[in-house]
Amino acid sequence: MRRREFITLLGGAATWPRVAPAQQRSAMPVIGYLNSSSASLNAQDVEAFRRGLGDRGYVEGRDVKIEYRWAENQYDRLPALVADLIRREVAVIVASGAINAVLTAKDATRTIPIVFAVGSDPVKVGLVASLNRPGGNVTGATQIGGELLSKRFELIRACLPHATAISFLVNPDNPNTISNVQELETLAGAGGWSLQVVPVRNEAELGAAFATFREIKTEAFLHGIDQFLFSGGVLIAALARSHAIPGIHASRQFTEAGGLISYGASPTESSRQAGIYAARILKGEKPAELPVVQPTKFELVINLKTAKALGLDVPATLLAVADEVIE
Repeated sequence: MRRREFITLLGGAATWPRVAPAQQRSAMPVIGYLNSSSASLNAQDVEAFRRGLGDRGYVEGRDVKIEYRWAENQYDRLPALVADLIRREVAVIVASGAINAVLTAKDATRTIPIVFAVGSDPVKVGLVASLNRPGGNVTGATQIGGELLSKRFELIRACLPHATAISFLVNPDNPNTISNVQELETLAGAGGWSLQVVPVRNEAELGAAFATFREIKTEAFLHGIDQFLFSGGVLIAALARSHAIPGIHASRQFTEAGGLISYGASPTESSRQAGIYAARILKGEKPAELPVVQPTKFELVINLKTAKALGLDVPATLLAVADEVIE
């Protein structure tokens, strides 16, 4: 090589440090966040999800991008939302809210990892092969909320020992509804209670449901495990107070809003665990080998102020074991 050519080559090398990093830098991974409800009603869960990511070193906007998709409680929108995330080639889909969101994602892809945060039993609804060894491309965290119906039924009976008529609020579009209704029918029949199932799909139907409760002389009510019903917690608690009908709920958000009793695991903790799993998958772990996270604690919260307004005497035995009593 001639001296002049060698010097020219060295001069061109001055541009190498600016070009090479740009060529070597990998694209920021993208998480698709799919929820059956709305952003405004899930702020706490989203924040918990981000905390989970942060626990494993991923900060939104710095290390990872998140594409949010909200179905606004219109479950027929879910297939199109999932298809959009797949077209964007997201690295992971995090599906939360109603079980419909996770089932839709699973039906749409067998290759993109899916992490769920749900209240259902994931084995019973066909999301995973087993809790310890999920198999496939799906894993996540569950509150197993539907499995606690019998416990909630016992609690409402303890507060209303002489009542005989109970109602069950359900979203008929949720695939868990049929099995939940069958279980509650068995429990109510064994206890000598009459059961009225009241379907609701939107806020207008919620208002009509409580008017129905008054007409049929419902003495207490429960609600199914469904994201629409969870996101309507404040409204449900307000309607229960205004109609003076005691209810037992699956999450403390209801009792904090004025509901009588809640018993269940924390949905926000499931969202945090989903964030942790999403980060672990981004680092190379396989969903098939990540066991489903199950709750380790179930909270019993009693709103004593509501009980007094309803003229109910909550048994001292319940107050003694409650995790929190709101006075």
